[in-house]
Amino acid sequence: MEERRRIGAYGVCRDGERVLLVRGSERADFPGVWQLPGGGVDHAEHPEVTVVREFAEETGLTVRVSGPREAVADVTRYPDLGVALHTDRIVFDVAPTGGTLQDEPDGTTDLARWCTPGEARDLPLLPFTADALGLPVDPVPEHTARADRAPFGPPPVDRRQRFAAYGLVSDPAGRVLLTMIAEGYPGAGMWHLPGGGTDHGEQPAAGLLRELVEEAGQLGRVVDLLAVDNLHNPAALGPEGRPLDWHGVRVIYQVRVDAPTEAVVTELAGGSTARAAWFAPEQVGGLTMTDVAVRATGRPGR
Repeated sequence: MEERRRIGAYGVCRDGERVLLVRGSERADFPGVWQLPGGGVDHAEHPEVTVVREFAEETGLTVRVSGPREAVADVTRYPDLGVALHTDRIVFDVAPTGGTLQDEPDGTTDLARWCTPGEARDLPLLPFTADALGLPVDPVPEHTARADRAPFGPPPVDRRQRFAAYGLVSDPAGRVLLTMIAEGYPGAGMWHLPGGGTDHGEQPAAGLLRELVEEAGQLGRVVDLLAVDNLHNPAALGPEGRPLDWHGVRVIYQVRVDAPTEAVVTELAGGSTARAAWFAPEQVGGLTMTDVAVRATGRPGR
């Protein structure tokens, strides 16, 4: 079965104890099933922008994003098409700032409603929505879709969208763990956050902890989701040596290593990590770091 991927962004919007939900229309992946407002992240679009755009389209409301809530992944199988679609879903907390609640006139949703916890519990919910609301999660059956109604097209040749999970990793002494990018990779020689792209079917937090072992030999635990970072480079150099319109969506977690050891790269030769090291806070500012590492550490670097 062919593996495909996409990225979605969604919002938890509350009015007292009620939460805003939308119902999938006949054009949706799962007609009649309810979910948090949101949808696919367009190429080069920041996920926060996606949430604001999708809320306006699906509910008529304008919203303000207050911060990331969680990042999860799921896989939907389309046996008639021979495709397994992995979706990375970033869920934000949002607050309404204007507009009037209304149903989407002609799209992938057909109803928008404020629901109490009891009302939401009685609705058929997509698993990521039930999980975000702390409700029992029921599996969604395999999807049957004709080729002319598939929720995805063939992957474009000249552009790519990639989801990755990184960590601001610290130990009880307050040291920060960083990894150096190996030669032959973009940013070679710069210090970077541990982490990287997740595997098909892998949860973001689990992918980060796997990368932490491979890149530095450390066992960690995820404490919090700190930020969502967006990187668009329309003139990147692809692996085949030709120009590639690159869009990276990166979630940044706070990670704690309770029993740190010497940082040692354990992944197979040829990986993107040259070395790993622990740094005291006062040492971080003098390093040459990637933009995402500068943002996460709050240190200017050089």
